[in-house]
Amino acid sequence: MHYKNQKKYFEVLKRYENKFDSKESDRYKMLKKRVKDEEDLDRLSLTFLDELLQKYHINREKKNYDDIFKKVESSEDES
Repeated sequence: MHYKNQKKYFEVLKRYENKFDSKESDRYKMLKKRVKDEEDLDRLSLTFLDELLQKYHINREKKNYDDIFKKVESSEDES
């Protein structure tokens, strides 16, 4: 059960590896090696991955594209 969750965390977090600070990056790489060896991570490691996910993935600012998709109103005077 945990192994599937671990894989999900690493699939999502691999996009953000270049944004991690040095401490996060070192710990993340260590955990990545453990998963590569198919080890189950402990609760603290999963908590760390969850914190990274919260920090980098979930709190991203969402772009507003409403201006692009506004309906252009045509004036009736041009007929």
